[in-house]
Amino acid sequence: MGPVMSTRFELKLTPQPAQRRVELTERQQTVLTLICEGVTTKDLAAQLNISVKTAEFHRARLLGLFGVKNTVQLVRIAIKHGLIAP
Repeated sequence: MGPVMSTRFELKLTPQPAQRRVELTERQQTVLTLICEGVTTKDLAAQLNISVKTAEFHRARLLGLFGVKNTVQLVRIAIKHGLIAP
């Protein structure tokens, strides 16, 4: 596995001035991209050669990092912050 790359951006979750810095690893960025493309967890696992349980963990971790409750909110935030193309 190559060096770990990360993506940093400011994430404003509330109207308050406080912002939270979220840092994504290369794997998290890959998983986020696939989720935003509509890939199912089972297909995500197959494409990344990982177990379905691990794919579910990555998805749950992304939801937690962004402070959202579902995939739709995750995709909206990713688009809003330029992490994926609309």
